[in-house]
Amino acid sequence: MKELTRLIREDMKPALGVTEPGAIAFAAASARAHVQGEITKVKVALNSGMYKNAYTCGIPDSLHFGNLYAAALGAVAADAKKGLQSLADITDEDDAKAARMVECGMVEAVLDHIGSEITIDATVETEQDRCTVHIRDSHTHIVCVEKNGEKIYEEEVGKKTAGETESSGEVPVIHRYSLHEILGYVREVPAEEISFIREAFSMNQELLEEGIGSDRAVMTQCLLKDNGGGIVSKDALKTAQLMCNGAIEARVLGFGRPAMSITGSGAHGIIATMPLLAWYQAAGNGMDEAELLRAAALSYLITMYIKEYSGRLSAFCGCGIAAGTGMACGLAFMRGADEEAVGRVIRNMASGLTGMICDGGNHGCTMKGIVAVDAAFRAVELALEGACIGSIHGINGKTPEDTMRHMGMIASPGMVGTEKTIVEIMEQK
Repeated sequence: MKELTRLIREDMKPALGVTEPGAIAFAAASARAHVQGEITKVKVALNSGMYKNAYTCGIPDSLHFGNLYAAALGAVAADAKKGLQSLADITDEDDAKAARMVECGMVEAVLDHIGSEITIDATVETEQDRCTVHIRDSHTHIVCVEKNGEKIYEEEVGKKTAGETESSGEVPVIHRYSLHEILGYVREVPAEEISFIREAFSMNQELLEEGIGSDRAVMTQCLLKDNGGGIVSKDALKTAQLMCNGAIEARVLGFGRPAMSITGSGAHGIIATMPLLAWYQAAGNGMDEAELLRAAALSYLITMYIKEYSGRLSAFCGCGIAAGTGMACGLAFMRGADEEAVGRVIRNMASGLTGMICDGGNHGCTMKGIVAVDAAFRAVELALEGACIGSIHGINGKTPEDTMRHMGMIASPGMVGTEKTIVEIMEQK
């Protein structure tokens, strides 16, 4: 198996609802598994990205939103063995019990620090025990478990999870490749080696259909009407808007089906894939499915490339900017773009979308997805005509790699102050 194939395969993960509430629930459930007796207190301390992204986010199979309820449900009923799908089996009774805990002041969620790297410290207390689970770097990466003041688990020094480097000074795997090499891989990798990507399309399609079937998904109903009442029409852009953002809306509202995430985000995974499926179905004209899989692989890898610079969670909208740019490159690939044209796509996206903020995982993600799809289709059209924003302008670099690095740098360290302001606004409301 090629290294880039392995990178994609290890990063793709099903995520139920927005990833951050799932991660908070997973952390609380993991701590709950080590204590005995009735719960008296649940506390989660989060970095700003975690805190913000789950702040008003819908929770699967629950009528509630946000950090407190994610933590309470995690402690009450989540199954840690299911990772980011830990909330898959909660019941109405579980939801009511978690709500009572929140109402009684038994649950606390605090902002630990401003930062783009994921940190969760989840503590569950009973009359008998106290356990804290420490998560770092990725949403389910437990590095330490403390029970009653003693460490009962600590990760071995030097051990790493998929996508992590052994030390802060080591170049991430994806950054060891140039755009030229990534495109070479995409063209040459055997289709059967990346056939697992089909699961992303099928999983995200099921989530879309969940949204289409609900009156709560108000944006989806408008997009469906605009597309002539069907999921696929002859208009590839309108089809892409529906397929992508119908799935995003279902996800952020907490509907009960998972999305296939990439770089730790379900919305990233949706944007990186669903517009490509839309083009394939609406305008592919008999295109081989292998080309769709190759385009999705390119989309994923460009998304990863930018996200490694920006950090997993930050004040910029990685869904629109990183995944949107990845998707635009994949779309250009499906339309026959050469390497120079793909580079033009990247510059056009960098010049147009890089300032989009992330104000948490919430209903607004649907609108950001709509903007990203519009921008991507336009960026590709211009690039295929030979038109793009020149490398001397703005944050564009001399090479595509430089441009993607600059896009990531806008988020971290560039938008640390913005992140603080966004959190302050949300708390003041």
